Amino acid sequence: MTWIKICGTTNLEDALVAVEAGADAVGFVFYEKSPRCVSVEAAREIVQKLPERVEKVGVFVDAGCDRIREIVSKVGISIVQAHGGQSTEDLLSKATPAMEQVGVEKVIFMMPGEKLAKIAADGAGLAIRGCAAGRPFAVLLDSPSGELYGGTGKTFDWEEAQRLAIGMRFLVRLVIAGGLTPANVAKAVETFQPFGVDVVSGVEARPGKKDPGKVRAFVKAVRDMDRKTS
Repeated sequence: MTWIKICGTTNLEDALVAVEAGADAVGFVFYEKSPRCVSVEAAREIVQKLPERVEKVGVFVDAGCDRIREIVSKVGISIVQAHGGQSTEDLLSKATPAMEQVGVEKVIFMMPGEKLAKIAADGAGLAIRGCAAGRPFAVLLDSPSGELYGGTGKTFDWEEAQRLAIGMRFLVRLVIAGGLTPANVAKAVETFQPFGVDVVSGVEARPGKKDPGKVRAFVKAVRDMDRKTS
């Protein structure tokens, strides 16, 4: 089945809705410029009340490994999602395992979907470099814009990215993000056949607050497509 992550979690109520709906992971954004930024203390309190089977993903932008490791330890994060130059370069430039660098084995690197063709052509993409560094847990294709490294509500060009993305699946798990909603996520799963999908704005009532109906509809749309294609 497709791995489902509901990101931008800021409160326990939303986290429990995601779990009840059947999400595999909830995401916490530790980036001060994001409207969905959550404090370390609030995230820790939420994580303590979630089932062990649910992955707790910490989203970091331009944070050094020491800072990431500190938050991972305090909150109980199980997956680190790295955005921005500093976070990704720190992790990829060192030969030491991710567990030693940031306190968890699983790391997700973000790659802009719109730049996929150029990155692949240059032969220096995060997916390739990440695999060489010891295989990340996954590579996230997203639609960052300006100071927003995710949660923009914009899709990238799926048609242009499809061929290269499908080829990348032989190297690394792919997670599709960027403008996903209950209405289009089934198409994303059909187009990319990804390991997972990641949603923020598409299931919100407003930035930082989820719409329970949209969360449930999103998960249902993915599971319906899983059954259709299995």
